[in-house]
Amino acid sequence: MKLDQKQENSSQERFARFADGYVSSQSHARGADLDLLVEIAKPQADWLVLDIATGGGHTALKFAPYVHQVIATDITPKMLSAAEKFIREQGIMNISFRLADAQDLSFDADTFDLVTCRIAPHHFTDCAGFVQEASRVLKMGGMLVVQDHVLPEDQAAARYVDNFEHLRDPSHNRAFNSDEWVRMFERAGLKVSHTQEITKRHQLRPWAERQGCSPQVIARLILLLREAPPKAAAWLQVEDYGLQTVSFVNHHILIAGIRPLNRV
Repeated sequence: MKLDQKQENSSQERFARFADGYVSSQSHARGADLDLLVEIAKPQADWLVLDIATGGGHTALKFAPYVHQVIATDITPKMLSAAEKFIREQGIMNISFRLADAQDLSFDADTFDLVTCRIAPHHFTDCAGFVQEASRVLKMGGMLVVQDHVLPEDQAAARYVDNFEHLRDPSHNRAFNSDEWVRMFERAGLKVSHTQEITKRHQLRPWAERQGCSPQVIARLILLLREAPPKAAAWLQVEDYGLQTVSFVNHHILIAGIRPLNRV
């Protein structure tokens, strides 16, 4: 299923505006989570890999030394161009670049040994459709590995945290809890082989400024941290409230699923 046209245009405009920021973002470029993705996937030298919503290209770059070829895709031409420039500057040549909608992939079924998608599905309007498409293009025995924001099980706390993320980045559609992710994988015919939660601490001001937030929006974000109800506050783990260094935690899920050797 394709993105709603209005949402697609809005997302593309925003991603194009902040393309260079995604390339330089240390949260996206570095971290033990990239090493964990490689550890989970156990890539092989003859593999063909698809990296969906590549953003700054950091996941594609991480996997490139381990595999035969990576195809890095994104829905935004400027984002894809920025990623390609960044990766070519590293001297990496086994990554190619294609425009593609994560929810309507322009690839044949049974094509890829591994599909990756890192810190992007919360932007998708049809995340279940994305998982279905990723499953479709996997070879038998192939693996889908996803990293993305994950929400608490408590519904009220989840809504609060999701609204906090959306205020900072209006292209944030919604995140899911761990059980919802497992169900999406299973409904797409994937056998879940790994789930893990990690946390990332962010100083609020630079985190918000990377998305062009105005001082007024930053003030509202700080207010949301201060007024968070107990279960949301426990999830966000605010530190240094009232200081310039005020920070919080967001949670990510790392989930992997394998396409069985025979379709059910």
